[in-house]
Amino acid sequence: MQLFYNSEISKETTQIHFEKDESRHIIKVLRKKENDILKITNGKGLLFDAEIIIANDKKCVANIVNIEEKNKSRDYYLHVVIAPTKSNDRLEWFLEKATEIGIDEITPIICKNSERKVVKIDRLSKIVQSAMKQSLQFTLPKLNAPVKFSDFIDQDFNSQLFIAHCEENSEKKYLKTEIIPKGAYTILIGPEGDFSNDEILKSLSKGFTPISLGLNRLRTETAGISVVQSIAFLHQ
Repeated sequence: MQLFYNSEISKETTQIHFEKDESRHIIKVLRKKENDILKITNGKGLLFDAEIIIANDKKCVANIVNIEEKNKSRDYYLHVVIAPTKSNDRLEWFLEKATEIGIDEITPIICKNSERKVVKIDRLSKIVQSAMKQSLQFTLPKLNAPVKFSDFIDQDFNSQLFIAHCEENSEKKYLKTEIIPKGAYTILIGPEGDFSNDEILKSLSKGFTPISLGLNRLRTETAGISVVQSIAFLHQ
């Protein structure tokens, strides 16, 4: 299935006008023609069947002929709060793979030891959208704007809270023994230089449980994927 994404369509939408670039992709690259059916999601759990009525590579037009509600395949809610990596490619890789595996919300967090403090959220949004389409999912993960650690931690939370850090003088738990199945989880992943001592202490005071991701020290993006995969595995 070739899945398209359009955040503007809803159950009330009857016709879709594709922009020039997407029209060209549909007609020139995919070689679609009139009466062909396109599969489109709005990223809110809906799948639309749209029949092409104007096969123009500058402005393709399709009528919606069927709408199907698609339940999320996961019975949990995962929010990963991750420090941007020094290499932007590695953060993009994390977002792509995490979306494919299954994640509900991502927040880039700027920490004391963060080497990257500027994040191009528009580009990252496109990475997430592309990964959603590629993996044939119908609910788009929420990608939040970057936030300072001090601002993020100073809020009320309504989920199980975990923090993955590298400090050794801390008794750490394992996700498999701590998570409540089918729940909501917020997990903090620090920068290459790890969270500062003050950030760790502040997290603990807010109820975050320190977790171990194994014996090896992991890169930020690897730690993020380890968490996403672990939560998915524990719900199989």
